[in-house]
Amino acid sequence: MPENATEVTAAGIARLAGVGRAAVSNWRRRYADFPQPVGGTGTSPSFALSEVEQWLRDQGKLAEVPLRERVWQAVAGHPAGAGRALIHVGCALLLVRDRPTAWLELAGAPDERMAALLPQAMEHVLTARLGPEANGGHGAGAPEPAGVHTAGAHKPVGADVADSPESARVHTASPPEPLRAHGAGSPESARVHTPTTQELLPSVPLLRAAAELAAGIGAGQAFEFLLGRQLDANPRQYTLTPPQLAELMVDLAEPPKCADRAAREQPVRSVLDPAAGTGALLRAVGGPAALYAQEVDPALAALTALRLALATEGPRRAADGTQRPAPGPAVRTGDTLRADAFPELAADTVLCHPPFNERNWGHDELAYDPRWEYGLPARTESELAWVQHVLARLRDGGTAVLLMPPAAASRRSGRRIRAGLLRRGALRAVIALPAGAAPPYGIPLHLWILCKPEPGVRPAADLLLADTADLSGPDPDASASPGRPPGGKAAGGKTAGGGRERFDWPAVRSAVLDAWRDRADVEGVSRVVPVIELLDEDVDLAPARHLPRPASGGGASGLGEVRDRLTETLRLTTGLVPPAAAPAEPAHRPLTTVGELARAGALFLHSGTAVPGSTAAPVLTEHDVLTGAAPTALPPAGQETAGGAAADDPVLLEPGDVVVPVLGGGTAARVVDAATAGAALGRNLQLLRPDPTAIDSWFLAGFLRGTANHRQASSHASTAARLDARRLQLPRMPLAEQQRYGERFRELAAFEDALRTAGRLGGRLVQGMYDGLTDGTVTPG
Repeated sequence: MPENATEVTAAGIARLAGVGRAAVSNWRRRYADFPQPVGGTGTSPSFALSEVEQWLRDQGKLAEVPLRERVWQAVAGHPAGAGRALIHVGCALLLVRDRPTAWLELAGAPDERMAALLPQAMEHVLTARLGPEANGGHGAGAPEPAGVHTAGAHKPVGADVADSPESARVHTASPPEPLRAHGAGSPESARVHTPTTQELLPSVPLLRAAAELAAGIGAGQAFEFLLGRQLDANPRQYTLTPPQLAELMVDLAEPPKCADRAAREQPVRSVLDPAAGTGALLRAVGGPAALYAQEVDPALAALTALRLALATEGPRRAADGTQRPAPGPAVRTGDTLRADAFPELAADTVLCHPPFNERNWGHDELAYDPRWEYGLPARTESELAWVQHVLARLRDGGTAVLLMPPAAASRRSGRRIRAGLLRRGALRAVIALPAGAAPPYGIPLHLWILCKPEPGVRPAADLLLADTADLSGPDPDASASPGRPPGGKAAGGKTAGGGRERFDWPAVRSAVLDAWRDRADVEGVSRVVPVIELLDEDVDLAPARHLPRPASGGGASGLGEVRDRLTETLRLTTGLVPPAAAPAEPAHRPLTTVGELARAGALFLHSGTAVPGSTAAPVLTEHDVLTGAAPTALPPAGQETAGGAAADDPVLLEPGDVVVPVLGGGTAARVVDAATAGAALGRNLQLLRPDPTAIDSWFLAGFLRGTANHRQASSHASTAARLDARRLQLPRMPLAEQQRYGERFRELAAFEDALRTAGRLGGRLVQGMYDGLTDGTVTPG
């Protein structure tokens, strides 16, 4: 194998071939000519990508590797690590976009010559876009970088760059002098270290491929795709802010309609994110704005600087005809609370998704910090330290939007600071989001909107409290009827089952923006509460405690309609009860497997990769299959959604397809009808597309649901079971006999759907009666 050849893991092979990882493991056992591992570990081996591609082609399992997949595999298998590879790619894409002629000249040279010339060209474009390297460069005799706090310890930024490929130094423009942090312990400008010839040599093929990808989709989108894949491959290393939430927070930063005219007409000139992470919040800022960011992780700060630079417009043509680069973001590395990079900044807007539940945030050494105008936060109240830091970096009258854990609104240890924020009019709104809006996905996070008090202006006398967790969305059972799945939306605007991003984002967004801009009372959604009413012993600002919860079933007036629909559903369900089973001796039929049928061309197998919001089409998820719900429809999101799946070509469903979940160990199979056709196949789902002249879809789905069939085709790990669809068995029957069985299986599915609908309606009726009897809107009769 050539030195520095791209390597790929079993998961990457599965993605290339469109199968599950279990299939790759089977290939390794069954085929003696399967490529041998060239790296990795015994439990997670890696293979040469070129050898894998050739083997897949020889076996007829791969026609052509998409360019974006080839680029990502080169990033993931880079010998210096994916983080360093992304920095190399980001630098090259800046060159491709800002100096396309120079790139074309370099790309025409041999690899060794190109690697020798690239550093100078990259240095030029980085300096033009992000500013000259701080502290005199990184050559001999350069000044020692100032020390900052990273990972809770004092450490000079960039001290271990030469030793660790994942550390990064980032070039950024030196901020205006009033914004510079002085003294020992000051944070350092995040530096994108210009790669050397030695470092770039193994990256040259990757950079050529990345430039080819950028030619098709744009340099910014190419980097977004690759960064999204990196975030998806390492979900535990990053705390992501979903793009829909980032856009909502940016919109909330605009002054409400009730603000004075000067405030509403004030343009957004400067925007700060003191806990930038991957830069999602600043990436969502539209229009001309000066962007400031601080991030404690140097490698992540480098990627964020490149991401924001590629997201801004390219060079502008000046009046004299010369090309001048647009101003780039100011990104700094360091612990924001301990070593603030912008101590004298007065930003128009601050957007922040701070780390939650941090105990080592600097409570002892920052006890006398001037930022604590509203009181010293307790050691357990790191979020309130971030709130006060944000207020300290706003101009008078500026607006900040923070994503907060719900406990910060009600913990007793923070009540004095919350009271101070209310008395001085700094806290203007607390908005509860549905669970699943952002990680951690299991709890309903809050948005806090703050405005820095202006001297001489009377503090606001009220606080907006809003709760979107129970928004009234489309009626979940309005379209449901026995034999047909319901609309798939549950009360509260959520799709059936709730959970991660399983709700109606447009409805949530509309309700939140309307509540903030109108500051009006909306039953069950928002309420403007006088501050004096909140200044009690607890100063509890949780919206749910001050907003009456809507009664289940639409209140007393809606219970009659729910009861009528339940009665009709039960009547129709009775007619779908299967006839008495006719006993018979166990049949001994000749069997075949799904894998054998696939090899014979009688059906085709596809694995799902789409997630809700990753494509314009609705996505049929594992939950939708298990509950009989309609495909989940969310507006298309950016690359930060669970891994950049937006750039993958999804598998679209066709009538007659059979879909089975591959995880969980339960028996489920769904036949795609006309209403579901056109949706994308979601993750953890396997699609079986039978040839209608050979296999009946309902016959196939029915036999796939057999308990014994599932048991013999499943493998069990310590915490989960995984289904290998190729091992599922079917009896060999003529098509006419298959159709006889298929009709009976279709009737059973209709009965099952009717029972689901009756169960949902019954639950709403029972809970609605409990609510009505307990709140007095329904009498015992």
